[in-house]
Amino acid sequence: MTVIKRIFTNLFSGWFQLRRSFPAPLLDEISQAIGTGEAQHIGEVRFAIEARLSIVDVLAGVTSRSRAEQVFAEQGVWDTEHNSGILIYLLLAEHRVEIVADRGISRYVEQEQWDAICSRMCKHFAQGLWRQGSLEAINQVHGLLRPYLANLQVSNPNELPDQPIIL
Repeated sequence: MTVIKRIFTNLFSGWFQLRRSFPAPLLDEISQAIGTGEAQHIGEVRFAIEARLSIVDVLAGVTSRSRAEQVFAEQGVWDTEHNSGILIYLLLAEHRVEIVADRGISRYVEQEQWDAICSRMCKHFAQGLWRQGSLEAINQVHGLLRPYLANLQVSNPNELPDQPIIL
């Protein structure tokens, strides 16, 4: 996508989608799905939704991936005892989804697996299936984490909030 197209996309898209696509009841369901899944392993999942980037960010070359990594750091998703944080990041204006995994998870799960989840989410979202895409992705993330991070002989406190982050 060219810089000009990204500027127009971020100026005129996304901001009106946020509350329509992610109403309060869906945000509550997302929070519940995160909490339920985290009870089964030591991973910590965060779900962030950003309507659009600022024009300054677009001109600076900020991509959805670099923004997701920035949010990962700013929200302290990396700051878990077992380096087991995961961020699911949505940039509504550009129809982009990114998953950033901490180093404690990256050794078990390849980026291609995260990318496949992102791709499925985008397909659901393109059809207006915001609830299905979000909840299915969260369940798939938990499914990838369970084989590696479940049944460990460590404590499993809820280290990060389960509520979605609205940026």
